[in-house]
Amino acid sequence: MATVRIVTGSEPDYRFTLANERTFLAWIRTALALIAGGVAVAQLLPPFPIPWGRSGLATLLVAAGAVLAVASVRRWQQVQRAMRDDDVLPPTRLPGALTAFVLVACVGVLVMILLGRS
Repeated sequence: MATVRIVTGSEPDYRFTLANERTFLAWIRTALALIAGGVAVAQLLPPFPIPWGRSGLATLLVAAGAVLAVASVRRWQQVQRAMRDDDVLPPTRLPGALTAFVLVACVGVLVMILLGRS
């Protein structure tokens, strides 16, 4: 894996750099959990009442994990650059986007569960 070097500005306090890295790792853990959830749905759950339901949910979870992993790297770079330039931290949409995704996925699963009881 290539090392990302940020060459602008001055070196920030190492504590802030490490805090930024811990936040990045938390996002990566969340991405891995989404991917693992997608694999579990595809391999361990019985078929849903909707024929494409299980594979659709698994695909969405894995895709969301991949998108989150890429977005977390980008966020880490933006924050690191802002700290080096002694600038305001950039806003992020990651928490809201992840919350919206989980909400939509939960509603979809609930609909499939209710259809299965009919």
